[in-house]
Amino acid sequence: MKLLLDENLSRRLVPRIEDLFPGSAHVASEGLLQAQDIAVWEYARSKGFSIVTANADFYELATTLGPPQGDMASAA
Repeated sequence: MKLLLDENLSRRLVPRIEDLFPGSAHVASEGLLQAQDIAVWEYARSKGFSIVTANADFYELATTLGPPQGDMASAA
């Protein structure tokens, strides 16, 4: 599973989780800083990421659209 860390999480987490979650990224490295939640959601869906966030707004997207990947991780 690849994780996409939202902007409310530190970019420094990516190298720390890379061995457990290869291919993971931060929204900053994917050109998605300050992007709307739905844009991050669609990017995650198209690239096979699960989103990790402390933003409760993604919960509403998950209940409405289903998770972008098989499950959704939350740091909250």
